Amino acid sequence: MLSNSLSASWSTEPVGRVAAPLREQVIAALRQAILDFQLTPGQRLVERELIESLGVSRTTVREAIRELASEGLVTVVPQRGAIVSAPSLDDAIDLYEVRASLESLVVQRFVERASQDQVRRLGETVDEFERVAHASTEVREVLASKNQFYVVLIEGAASGALQQLLEGIQARVQVLRATSLAESGRSVEVVGELRAIVAAIAERDAPRASALTAEHIRTAARTALASLQAVPAPQD
Repeated sequence: MLSNSLSASWSTEPVGRVAAPLREQVIAALRQAILDFQLTPGQRLVERELIESLGVSRTTVREAIRELASEGLVTVVPQRGAIVSAPSLDDAIDLYEVRASLESLVVQRFVERASQDQVRRLGETVDEFERVAHASTEVREVLASKNQFYVVLIEGAASGALQQLLEGIQARVQVLRATSLAESGRSVEVVGELRAIVAAIAERDAPRASALTAEHIRTAARTALASLQAVPAPQD
C-alpha cells in the first residue's frame, strides 16, 4: 500500500532564502514534485509535514497550496485538506480536447515563425525520444524526453501566452500522459506520429502539421481515457 506520508515519498531540503521569494520557491518545489510523480494523485499534502520539510511558515504553505489549487494541480477537499489532484473522466475529456486545439495552434505558429535551425532541433528531439523509449522502461524518463519536443516547439512558436496555456494543460493531465506512454507499443507509435508532424513542419505545411498534431493528441487521449474509465470510482 502506498504511504500517504510526505516523508515516505518525497525527500527535500528546506528552501533557501535568497534566489526567489519563499512563496515562489515552495510553489516551484511542490509543483515539480507533483510533475515528477514524487507526490502522486490522491496523496494528502499535510501542512505540518510541509512546514517541517520545507522549513517555512504555515502562511507560506497555505499560499502555495492556494496557488497550486488555482493551477489545478492540488484539490482542497472539505474535512480532508489538500490532496494532489487527479482529473475526473469528464475533466480529462475536456482537457484533452482543449490540448488538441491548443497544440495545433502552437504547431501552426511554429511553422510560421520558427527558423530552419529550430526545425532541425525539433527533429533531433524525436530522435532522442526514440532512443530513450527503446532504452528505458521508466515512464518518467520517457515523458521527460518527450517534453523536450515541446521545449523546442514552444521556443519556435514564440508566444508567451500559448506557452503558459499549454504548460498549464499539460501539467493537469501529466499523470494521464504518463499512463498513455506506458501503454505497450505506444511509444513506438508516438515516434511515428511525431516524425510525421516534423515532416509537415519542414515542408512549412501548417494545415497538415496542425491536423496531424490534433490526431496525435486524440490518439493519446483514447489510450489515457481508456485507463481512466477502467479505474473504479472512489467510495465515500
